[in-house]
Amino acid sequence: MVFERSTLALCLRANEFGRSDKLKNYVSASVLSADMLELKNEIKKLEKSRIDMLHFDVMDGIFVDNITFGLPVLKQVRAATDMTLDVHLMITDPMKYIDSFADFGADIISFHIESESDTAAVIDRIHERGLKAAVALRPATPVESVFKYLSDVDMILVMTVEPGFGGQSFIPETLDKVRAVRNKITELGLDVNVQVDGGINADTAAAVRAAGANVLVSGSYLFAAADMAAAADSLREDR
Repeated sequence: MVFERSTLALCLRANEFGRSDKLKNYVSASVLSADMLELKNEIKKLEKSRIDMLHFDVMDGIFVDNITFGLPVLKQVRAATDMTLDVHLMITDPMKYIDSFADFGADIISFHIESESDTAAVIDRIHERGLKAAVALRPATPVESVFKYLSDVDMILVMTVEPGFGGQSFIPETLDKVRAVRNKITELGLDVNVQVDGGINADTAAAVRAAGANVLVSGSYLFAAADMAAAADSLREDR
């Protein structure tokens, strides 16, 4: 089943998150930290707090040692909101599921370069489905491994913790990867977005933005905040 979204919402997503003269700062809220029993209300809170995207972590228990959400949950989330759905596939064979996640409402799909699927083929399939494509890498993966794909993707996701569980502490050494990716993007004259995920709060946000990240995934920092909108603004800061 393919879910219909408003033409206006799709146009906004296409225009705002893509190639531009100056990349904006975005906040993507990780639903992994939401209250699952109150998910619909949590989504409404994200909307009222002007959060840019909803980050949807998919884990298969093989690629990482955890199992999270799948297509049935994404179906319900898509039905509940027009927010940009930023789907992060931490799974062994992402190519097998690209069409399904596209059909069930993803707007952006990130997948890992360490997966078993052919990276270039997955990027092509995501774009064929009219979605934004991103390649993710774990903290231990050499950053140079993503360089040859920079001209083909909309975003690079640098994991700033080891993928698999929320609430981890930021790994400072990953700043070098963020900086290296941004420098290479600039060298090539591209305007690819750089996303970071893991341990992002007001303190670490300043460091990752300075290193070149412009899409910040945050979970517990946002959902535990007394004022989520203010917390999101602290992550964007210079927006």
